[in-house]
Amino acid sequence: MQKPEFTSYEEVMFFDTDCGGVVHNLAYLRMIETCRTHLAAKMGLNLQEMGNSKIFPVVLRTEIDYRFPAQLGNQLVIHGTLEKLERARFWCAFVMTRKEDQKRLVTCRQSLALVQMPQGKPKRLPDDWKTRWGDPAV
Repeated sequence: MQKPEFTSYEEVMFFDTDCGGVVHNLAYLRMIETCRTHLAAKMGLNLQEMGNSKIFPVVLRTEIDYRFPAQLGNQLVIHGTLEKLERARFWCAFVMTRKEDQKRLVTCRQSLALVQMPQGKPKRLPDDWKTRWGDPAV
C-alpha cells in the first residue's frame, strides 16, 4: 500500500520574484499546484479524465509555512504526498527544498474535495482509494 507521491522541479524565474529577488508568496503556491496536479494524476485524476468526467479536486484549505526564502535562479524540489483520506475530502502535504543544499523552504498542507461540475456538487471519495492506500495518516 504505497501512498501516492510525486516530486516536481522548478527553477526560480524573474517573474517569480519581487523587486528584492525573493520569491513572492503566490509563486510558491503556483509551484505547489503544479506538483499537486501531477500527484492527482497518480491518484487517477489526470487532466484528461477530469475533463471527461467533470469531477475536479477543489482546494478547501491551504496551510503554508514560509520557513526560508527562495531566490532568483534557485533550483527547487517540491515533494507531494497523499497525507490523509476522509469520507469526502483528502489532505496532501508538500515540502519544498532548495536542490543545492536540501534547505527546507516551505511546508504546506492542503485539504481537497472532489466536486462534480457544472453542478458544484461534492462527491464522496472513490471507494478504492482506501483499499489501495489504506489510511495514509497511519
